[in-house]
Amino acid sequence: MAVISVNKLQKYYKVHQKEPGLAGSIRSLFHRKYYDVKAVDGVSFEINEGELVGFIGPNGAGKTTTLKVLSGLLYPTAGEVSVLGYTPWDRKPAFQKQFSLVMGQKNQLWWDLPAIESFILNKEIYEVSDAQYKTTLDELVELLDVSDVLKVQVRKLSLGQRMKMELIAALIHSPKILFLDEPTIGLDVVMQKKMRDFIKQYNKKFNATIILTSHYMDDVKELCQRVIVIDKGHVLFDGALDEIIKKFANHKLLTVVFSKEVTEKELKKIGTVKEFDYPRAVISVKRATASTAAAELLENFPVEDINIEEPKIEDIIREVFTGKDLA
Repeated sequence: MAVISVNKLQKYYKVHQKEPGLAGSIRSLFHRKYYDVKAVDGVSFEINEGELVGFIGPNGAGKTTTLKVLSGLLYPTAGEVSVLGYTPWDRKPAFQKQFSLVMGQKNQLWWDLPAIESFILNKEIYEVSDAQYKTTLDELVELLDVSDVLKVQVRKLSLGQRMKMELIAALIHSPKILFLDEPTIGLDVVMQKKMRDFIKQYNKKFNATIILTSHYMDDVKELCQRVIVIDKGHVLFDGALDEIIKKFANHKLLTVVFSKEVTEKELKKIGTVKEFDYPRAVISVKRATASTAAAELLENFPVEDINIEEPKIEDIIREVFTGKDLA
C-alpha cells in the first residue's frame, strides 16, 4: 500500500530578471520582468510502506524542493500529493507527528546546549510520553553509540557526532516516514559508513519509509534497491538500481591484460580505449558486440587475462545528466 503518492507535482518560482547597470535598476522600478523557474515539473511516483528509496539527481534537479513539498514546508504550484493520507501543506498536527525531515546542511539542535536538551524539547513538542521517550532514546543512543557525548555542548561535537545527534532529534517521536536530504554530506568515509549502517538498521527495525537524497553513490548503492532519478524537474527513471544499467548503459567495458606489447592504435579497432597503461587496457564496446569484441581480442592479440564488466553506476548517472554518449 502506497503511503506516499505524488501525481503531476509542479513547483514554479517567479524570478525577477533585472537588466544590468543603473539604468536597468531604474527601469526595473517601473517595469519588472519575471520568468518562471521550474524547480519541479510534472513529477509522479508512489512509495510503499517500509521502502527505502534513493532520490538522486544533480544540483538544481528538484530533489530538495520535492522533499519540502512532501513535508509541507512548501505549497506546490500544481499537482496532487498524499503522505499517510494527509495533504502535507495542510500541516495538521496529526501528520506532523508522523514524519521527519533531516537536512545534512541544516542544524536543528541548540548550539550552546547539550544535545540531550534538544531531545527533551522535541519530546514535549511531539507530546511523547516519558516511557516512550526513554525507550526510544535508549534504542537510538545504543544504535548510534553516542552515550558518552549526550551531555556535551553541540558546538563542541565533531561533525559526525553532531549528525548522529541530529538524527536522534529527528527520530525521538518515532516517525513513520523519514526524509533524509544529504545526511552524510561532509562526513569522512568511516563516518559515512556508520551513518549508512544506522539508516539501514532503522529501516529494518521500525519498518520506516525513507526517501534518501545523496550525491554519494555509495549511499544509494548500499541502502536503496529502488531509485528515482530526477533532472531539471522531471523524473528520468524509477525502478531497481540494477535496471539503470540496462536502460542507460549501451556499452560494456573490456579490461584486458596483455602478455606482449600492443599499441593503442591497434586497440582502437576494437572499441573506444578508456585507459591504456601497458600491460593493462580498458576498452568500451557496444553492449551487443561485447562477446564478439572479446573473441576478436583473444584471437588476434596476446591476451593474458580478460574481463567483461558493466560500467559503474555513478559513471552511468553522471553521463545521463551530461547527455554524453556512454560509449
